[in-house]
Amino acid sequence: METNQDGVREHLLVVDVDEYGHNEAEAKIQVRDLVRESDKGVAILSKVNVDIPKGVIMGVIGPSGSGKSTMLRALNRLWEPPKATVFLDGEDICDLDVLGLRRKVGMLFQLPALFEGTVAENIRYGPQLRGKKLSDNEVYKLLALADLDSSLINTPGNELSVGQAQRVALARTLANEPEVLLLDEPTSALDPISTQNIEDVLVKLKKNRGMTMVMVSHSIKQIQRIADMVALLVNGEIVEVLKPDQLSEAKHPMAQRFLQLSS
Repeated sequence: METNQDGVREHLLVVDVDEYGHNEAEAKIQVRDLVRESDKGVAILSKVNVDIPKGVIMGVIGPSGSGKSTMLRALNRLWEPPKATVFLDGEDICDLDVLGLRRKVGMLFQLPALFEGTVAENIRYGPQLRGKKLSDNEVYKLLALADLDSSLINTPGNELSVGQAQRVALARTLANEPEVLLLDEPTSALDPISTQNIEDVLVKLKKNRGMTMVMVSHSIKQIQRIADMVALLVNGEIVEVLKPDQLSEAKHPMAQRFLQLSS
C-alpha cells in the first residue's frame, strides 16, 4: 500500500522480495490511475493502480460487473487505455505497435475460438503472419507444452472437445512466444479434468519459462491453487491485494461479503 498526499491509500501489487525474489522495480506491468466510463458516463474502472511483477501469476477476483475483464483487456489494448496508464517493462503500451504488443501480451478467452482448419494450421497462424513457417517438430513441441498428444496435429479444429480446443488455443498463443499471458475465465466452460490440465500447464509455464500471467476467475479455489497474489476488484477499484492464503483477512466490506458467499 502507498499513501498519497490526500491520505488515500493506493493499492499496488508489490511482492515480498525475500519470498518471491521480485521487487517493485521489476514490475512487468504497471497500471496507474486507469479509468474507463461507459457511453452513459458511468464509471467502469476508477483509478486502478497495480504492479504485476515478472514471473508471477496474479489472480483477479470480484463480483460480476466489477470491471475485471475490462481491466484485463486494457493490458494488451483490446480497448485503448488512456496514455500513461498502462506500462509494459516501463514503456507506455500506447506508444507500442499494437500487433507487436499483442504478440508479447497474449490472451486466452473463456471460450476457445479456433480458426477453420487443422490443429497445426491454427498453431502456425501467428508466426505465419510474421513470415515464419513453423516446422512439424516445432508444432509438436507446442502441443506438448499445452499437454496435448502429437497425434492431434492434423485433426480439424471442429472435431476437438472444448477442453482440447482450449489447449490448442493456448498452444496457438504460445506460438507467438509471449512474455505475458492474460487469461479471462479460461476454464469456466471446462470439466474438472480439463480444468486441471489447463492449470497444470499454466503453473509449468510460470516455473519453466518465468512467464507473467494475469488471470480473471470466478473460482476462488482455482485462484488459491495457482496464483501467487490476488487482486480484489470491487466497483471498478482494486480494494485489496493479498496472498491467496490471506484472503480471509480481506478488510473491505464488499470484498468480505463476496469471499464469504463464494467460499
